[in-house]
Formats: sequence, structure tokens, C-alpha cells
Amino acid sequence: MNTTGNSFEQSTDGSWVDLSRFDNRWYCPGRGMFVRGLWYVISLLVFEGACVPCYAPKRWLLRLFGAKVGRGLVIKPRVWIKYPWRLAVGDHCWVGQGAWIDNLADVRLGSHVCVSQQVYICTGSHDYRKQTFDLITRPVEVANGAWLGAKALVIGGVTIGANAIVAAGSVVTRDVPVAAIVAGQPARPIGERRCRG
Repeated sequence: MNTTGNSFEQSTDGSWVDLSRFDNRWYCPGRGMFVRGLWYVISLLVFEGACVPCYAPKRWLLRLFGAKVGRGLVIKPRVWIKYPWRLAVGDHCWVGQGAWIDNLADVRLGSHVCVSQQVYICTGSHDYRKQTFDLITRPVEVANGAWLGAKALVIGGVTIGANAIVAAGSVVTRDVPVAAIVAGQPARPIGERRCRG
């Protein structure tokens, strides 16, 4: 008998969640098993290691696997990209070392976007209200000129406005207005970005 007031049925071990019932067969990664396996190997060899310091081969490979990539992308070593075919990048973007674009849903980076070291863009989560812990995916958009500071976390469903700044270590759970500076966990506005020419 459930005496907690929660609608979940507790298992014999006291857990409300039953991960044995998790089912994400509805989710479509966007490419078949062969392409995903090939990307996994290419990612390990070229993107996730430090053996290929050049940017041009990385841009070419991203395009080959379906990413929309503008001119002048700078992509540092040890970058993880879940599915390149769910990635769109504008012109002259920077992606710093150790960044992780976990794009189960689409991620769009505008032009002149800076994604600093160890930023994590997470488009997937789970429905904690369901015993089956259902998968939830939502896109992320980072508009032109925005800067994501080192070790920032951006949650699915968020739009970062043009020229906005997300301070280092911040957790972004809501949309960030145009030219806003946000910081904290969760991130809150602390100022406005002004152009000095």
C-alpha cells in the first residue's frame, strides 16, 4: 500500500521508478545503425581525442554526416557531438575544448557564437513523474553573437538570445533574453551586454 500520497506503486525495494519498463522505441535518432556506428568511430578518432588539431577536416566530416556548418568554424580537441545531423552552426563559431553537444534533439548555433570549454548542451531528459522514466527531448538554440562561458550547462527547450552571455558555471533552465548577462544555478539576469565598438 502506498502511504506517501504519490500515485506511484512502490516496488519491493522501495523505488517508485521501474527502469526495466523504460521504452524509447518511439525515439528516432535520425540515421540508421550503420551511420551511427560509423559516426561513433569517427568521433572517437577525430573529435574526442587530441590527434587532429586542424579545423578543416572536422568541418568537412561534420558536413559529410549531415551537419549544417557555416564558414570558419573553430572546433577544439575533445569535443563530443552526439548526432551531427541534428546540428546547425552559423559562420565563425568557436567550440572550446571539452564541450559536449548532447543533441538528441536539434541544436542550432547562430553565427559568431562562442561555446567555451566544457560547456554541456543537453537536449534530453526524463519524465520523473512516470514510473517508466520516459525520455523527453527538446531543442536548443543559441542566437548570433551569444557566449556560453566555461562549464555552463544549457537544458533542452532553451533559447539563448542574440548577444547574450551565460557566465561560467551557470545552469540555464529558461530562455535568456537578447543581450542579457545571466549567472548562477539556476541562471538569472545580472546585467546587460553593451557594445563598445
